[in-house]
Amino acid sequence: MTPDDDKPEGFRRVAQALAARGHPHAPRWLEQSARTSQEAADALGVEVGQIAKSVIFRRPADGRAVLVIASGDKRVDEQKVAAITGALARADADFVKAATGFSIGGVSPLAHSAAPVTLIDRELFRFDALWAAAGHPNGVFLLTPQQLQALTDGAPVADVTRA
Repeated sequence: MTPDDDKPEGFRRVAQALAARGHPHAPRWLEQSARTSQEAADALGVEVGQIAKSVIFRRPADGRAVLVIASGDKRVDEQKVAAITGALARADADFVKAATGFSIGGVSPLAHSAAPVTLIDRELFRFDALWAAAGHPNGVFLLTPQQLQALTDGAPVADVTRA
């Protein structure tokens, strides 16, 4: 039995994916929920911008999920994202769960049930250390912007937020 056996399936899936990729930081379980960037920053004692939040859209052309990993202190600009990925639609909780395997508030940058189209916010590169969701609203893991790009198989870095 491992220490994470009592944790939810999404958290265990991310922990396994991180270990398989040789990531040096195992996910951390927080006693309080970190569904928002501010909650995560408060729980971790870091700047809100250091939270690598996952925003999911639905691409109507093919029904695929579009994942934007953005700095927690920025708002995603849907028009900028659509200019790169094609037209977008809002993704409801059911779509997010079906497309990623995670619930809103716990969507990880990796270990999705189906590979999304992924973009990384260039604003994340302002920081040496980031925290991302680990498959559950109480799960997070530490990484650098460069590790984020590697863990997302070289996802492009783009200007995807509002000024």
